[in-house]
Amino acid sequence: MVNNHSWEMVPFESLLEIPLRNGIYKKKEFHGRGCKIVNMGELFGYPRLKSSIEMNLVELTDKEKEKSLLETGDLIFARRSLTAEGAGKCTLITKIDEPTTFESSIIRARLNAGLANPEFYYYLFNSPFGKWLLGTILRQTAVAGITGSDLAKLLVPKPPKHVQDKIAENCSSLDDKIELNRQTNQTLEQMAQALFKSWFVDFDPVIDNALAAGNPIPPALATRAESRKSLQGSADNTPQLPEHIRALFPERFTHHPDRGWIPEGWEVNPIGKVIDNVGGGTPKTKEGTFWIGGTHPFCTPKDMSSLTSKTLLETERHLTEAGVAKISSGQLPQGTVLMSSRAPIGYLAITDVPVSVNQGIIAMKPNELFSSEYILSWAEASMEEVVSRANGSTFLEISKKNFREIPFLIPSADVLKQFDAIAKPYFQRITSIQKDVDQLTKLRDTLLPKLISGELRLPNTHQPEPDTKKKDSHETHGY
Repeated sequence: MVNNHSWEMVPFESLLEIPLRNGIYKKKEFHGRGCKIVNMGELFGYPRLKSSIEMNLVELTDKEKEKSLLETGDLIFARRSLTAEGAGKCTLITKIDEPTTFESSIIRARLNAGLANPEFYYYLFNSPFGKWLLGTILRQTAVAGITGSDLAKLLVPKPPKHVQDKIAENCSSLDDKIELNRQTNQTLEQMAQALFKSWFVDFDPVIDNALAAGNPIPPALATRAESRKSLQGSADNTPQLPEHIRALFPERFTHHPDRGWIPEGWEVNPIGKVIDNVGGGTPKTKEGTFWIGGTHPFCTPKDMSSLTSKTLLETERHLTEAGVAKISSGQLPQGTVLMSSRAPIGYLAITDVPVSVNQGIIAMKPNELFSSEYILSWAEASMEEVVSRANGSTFLEISKKNFREIPFLIPSADVLKQFDAIAKPYFQRITSIQKDVDQLTKLRDTLLPKLISGELRLPNTHQPEPDTKKKDSHETHGY
């Protein structure tokens, strides 16, 4: 709770430049063109939202644009949610560079910049105290929700503006570092996946060797071969694969009945015969001996859904030794590749800690030939095939049986070693950066409640006292 008695509590509406406004509703025929529109997916997916991300489009009239566009610094709130935790979720609009509106399940708040710092109130509403405040106006019917009228009357703390600015500056500095690290990890993951695709999906080195040797190119790869010819003939200094690496690849293709054209000498087997993959389970949640005091990470698809990189460092829940013993796959070693097999299919991660998994995850164990990095990259590149083998009426799920039948490409050991030599440093760097992200996140989440409550004061947040001494008359006139 806020315990700084110098901070006035005021109705939220007293801080607004214009009244709160619900978002816009348009029939289907007006969608697909016009302005970008922030839906609930963007609100929950991007706590600090920029309009540069991809969004759906909706056509607005000029009058609707006058009332329903977003501006940099606006706060938006989830007006309703399937869960109580989601109702009132607050997101900050950090940059608007093109006309952007918001859907009817969202409330927009535009603060008076002279009274309130939008970043401060974004951090306030995302702090434990702010979430408690929003919980006081939560209405639970078919779905959880808040109303604009209740939000307007909600009493919120109003620190001096210079204090708001300082708190916002410090918190946003941490968030900027977190975001930069996440972007770096995304780039590293894209580089690793691009390497895998080039070598093991598009077969670029094999095509290059076949072209150089004058060997035939399969019709299915003809378009890619033309692209490779163009690259080799270009004068833009496109980097080429070093000769000692390209020499590891064949120079001919052969046809496989389950996989189509593959490099000569490579093999294909069902993944279940090549990679040890297992499922998991959930010990009885009401049995305290399985959970209370547990220290062994227990991973579910929910844990994977919140990951911002392909590295799993921690889980929400932990098992005791007795709990681990209740799961047939037990505790899986560090480096195991996890894939969510339902609700939804396709979350992927490499574990940085030993974990147990529930029934919604398929775990793939690396071996001497196939590394964690190769298996994860294969799974990402093969996700369309994985989903195509899923079934289910309520939600799609791929069974371990169906998964184990998916064709798995087996390159030569030398090529696999070379892939690991390049890809492993990417993933090691990803893990290192993710640990930095987690530390920064914990620091922000530890500081935020203390800053919001006034328990912790930042340096230089005291307003300087004005100089009330009468100036000397000579000084006043510049003598």
